[in-house]
Amino acid sequence: MVDRGAACLLGGALGDALGAPVQYLGWADIQREHGPEGVVAPPRPALVTDDTQLTLFTADGYLRAYVHGRKTGGWEPIETVWHSYRRWLVTQQIAAPEPGATGLLANERLYSSRSPGLTCLRALAADVPPTPEAPHNESSGCNGVTRTAPAGFAPSAAIAYDLGCRFAALTHGGTGGWVSGGALALLVHLLAVRGRPVREAVDQVIGRVLRDDPYTANALNRAVVFAEEHRELGLDSVRVDRLGSGWTGPEALAIAVHTVLVYPRKSEFVDALRAAANHSGGSDATAALTGNILGAMHGTAVLPRDWLVGLELVDELTELGRDLGRSASGEEFDESRYV
Repeated sequence: MVDRGAACLLGGALGDALGAPVQYLGWADIQREHGPEGVVAPPRPALVTDDTQLTLFTADGYLRAYVHGRKTGGWEPIETVWHSYRRWLVTQQIAAPEPGATGLLANERLYSSRSPGLTCLRALAADVPPTPEAPHNESSGCNGVTRTAPAGFAPSAAIAYDLGCRFAALTHGGTGGWVSGGALALLVHLLAVRGRPVREAVDQVIGRVLRDDPYTANALNRAVVFAEEHRELGLDSVRVDRLGSGWTGPEALAIAVHTVLVYPRKSEFVDALRAAANHSGGSDATAALTGNILGAMHGTAVLPRDWLVGLELVDELTELGRDLGRSASGEEFDESRYV
């Protein structure tokens, strides 16, 4: 579980870095710039986007809440993650850490603006954290779901889903924007913590999501149907565009789930990320989610070492990911980092 925690965050970052250079390009433009197969490896260095930055701050906030809860008995993960996101907002507003900064705020590499979405920036500037019941906007953009994987290491499936929904709703108030966040967290929990087979886990996620948002449930169901069709017909290439562009949370998660179901084996990690990135749409989000899911399934052994060598923030991702796994498995870790 500790290894899967690290792999979940690292896999997401690798997908993010792979898709980032082509996220605003159409498929024909991707082929023109990168060749007929599209983008096949992250650049060197493999720079991540705000999606991975915010995933780190989600993990940090969750672990701070976990440690505080163990010490005091009071557990407030939503409020703690909200304050963690507000700390990330500081990194987007100044050029370098201030004297005395600690934790992630002391890492000058995070003081890089990677074109964060205005929806996130405006939501985090609010005085009161939004909730699904009291949203500040109606956005269902994909930047809500792309940071909720750490919630998958919560103590139970029900808590993982609820936290994923509420973490996403801190910036994205549209139903699809926060339900997809809960769906990813639940899927990560079932794979990494419960060790469920991927198809069984996806079916359970669809059943849970259906109660809150039939649109997201239908998008995920279509991802399953298209994956079965792909296998039955023996198609040569993955047509993720049939599921949309990936700019919304439901579409991005559906593309990732479809790609994972087509390429579920440990040896197919690279194939899956390439398929998730090479399309006209939100390539960084769809590939990042694919990497989160496959990392949660398989652990770090599937991550290509030559890609990891050039990955930005690899040490931070590994440390926080392993601590997520330790918190879920009850293993000891250095809690002083989160006080």
